[in-house]
Amino acid sequence: MGDSKRVVYWLRRLSEIAMYGWLGMLLLLDLVLAGVVGGVQWLVLACSVAGIAAVALRRRYRVEGFAIMLALSFGTSLLAGSTGADTAPGMAETGSLLVLTIGVLRHVEPVRRAAGLACAALFVLMSEASGRDYQSSGLAFAFLLFAGWSTAAGIGGYLRFQQERRTEAVHSVRRAERLELARELHDLVAHHITGIVVQAQAARTVAETRPDAVAPALDAIASAGTDALTSMRRMVQVLRTEDGAERKPGTALADLRMLADRFSADGPKVAFEIGAGLDDRTLPPEVMTTLHRVLQEALTNIRKHAARTAWVEADLRRHERVVVLRVRNFGSGSDPRVARLGGGFGLVGMAERVEALGGRLYAGPSRQGAWEVVAEFPLP
Repeated sequence: MGDSKRVVYWLRRLSEIAMYGWLGMLLLLDLVLAGVVGGVQWLVLACSVAGIAAVALRRRYRVEGFAIMLALSFGTSLLAGSTGADTAPGMAETGSLLVLTIGVLRHVEPVRRAAGLACAALFVLMSEASGRDYQSSGLAFAFLLFAGWSTAAGIGGYLRFQQERRTEAVHSVRRAERLELARELHDLVAHHITGIVVQAQAARTVAETRPDAVAPALDAIASAGTDALTSMRRMVQVLRTEDGAERKPGTALADLRMLADRFSADGPKVAFEIGAGLDDRTLPPEVMTTLHRVLQEALTNIRKHAARTAWVEADLRRHERVVVLRVRNFGSGSDPRVARLGGGFGLVGMAERVEALGGRLYAGPSRQGAWEVVAEFPLP
């Protein structure tokens, strides 16, 4: 998985370098054309330089740079048309406008604003063809510019569609995790309330015969009530669904060991270690349940994305007021056949659960070259 991330990073860097190289070659052609034609063509060269600058700054000033380029290009076309000068469209200028159009259609919100800016780009490109009718070639320029704009608009629209699909998928995963967490926390609170009711009934039973036993029962009631309120405060913007879903009051450390043992039975061996100072009473039930889910998801990802892993190292430790679960796999990179399939929604769901309890999640390569998942939870 770490190898695939590095490959994607370098592919993006190389594509960026290739784009600037392409624009640079077009700028050299504009320079040659300006030296041959002269006059207003030098202003076209200035527009090409401005276009490359707008592309370089597109992530910070996407809409502003695009609007300035549209204004400069349209103004130059008006000047060339009004003076009747023999002027050709700028190659780097046009290329920059097409690159900016792709970015606008992909990133600008809302979508109607992006569509409006793309249509404005088409209008400006057509004004280039009509205002810069070099040696009566305006019709040919119009055809080429429209074909280039159509290609850029298609690429930008497709990238936006893919991005919105992934965004919707991420939201669906997060919503499902919130609902699952709400159900688990609801069951934990019900568990605490059941204890409160039992303690209250016991205190009422022994109140007359053994008054000294009432105080410990009241302390237990207060403790259970505090735990229930703590769990309730963590249920923010979550709803309970699927009333018939399976319920369980919590998870124990033994369940974590059992999960690691089941994984070792038909997969890479897992060395799971629990540090000193941790037991079933140390960790809140909702944290214990989320630890089980994180461990399960981390081991599942290893089986799916790094099936040739030599061994897995997992440990659960306490550091003052924080408990940390770390899962690392050694001896195997990602399977390229699986890496091409994409995904990553399991990590989204894990992060949603961990952050809902006030913790943090990290997933990525470690300094030792392993892939690791680290979940941190604050302790009360």
